[in-house]
Amino acid sequence: MKKQILIIEDEQVLLELLSDKFKDSGFIVSEATSAEDGIKKALQNLPDLILLDILLPKMNGLTMLKKLRQDPWGETVPVIILSNLSDQKKVSEAIEIGVYDFLVKSEVKLADIVKQVSEVLQPEDH
Repeated sequence: MKKQILIIEDEQVLLELLSDKFKDSGFIVSEATSAEDGIKKALQNLPDLILLDILLPKMNGLTMLKKLRQDPWGETVPVIILSNLSDQKKVSEAIEIGVYDFLVKSEVKLADIVKQVSEVLQPEDH
């Protein structure tokens, strides 16, 4: 069964690149360009994993994640932060809220992001 991911990213070019790469790798992909839209889509679609940018218009990714974690489903969904910031304070805050990983955009290739997501979503019984 195909795994579904939600990509929340406001940089349109990067969003399209990520989306295409994940679709080519066999994932079902939904997209959001704002935190508000991201929460709505997450709770509607219940994806297997969320790829989340921190710097978003209006509400940032960490604030959105705190809100999402208040929902019974949102409490446990794996989230990987994808950010331009390698700010240690933000990394610590993200870990406190409960993220699976924190990737810095400039330090990671698209293929590595797909690989990381695939590893998170692999069933443990293989």
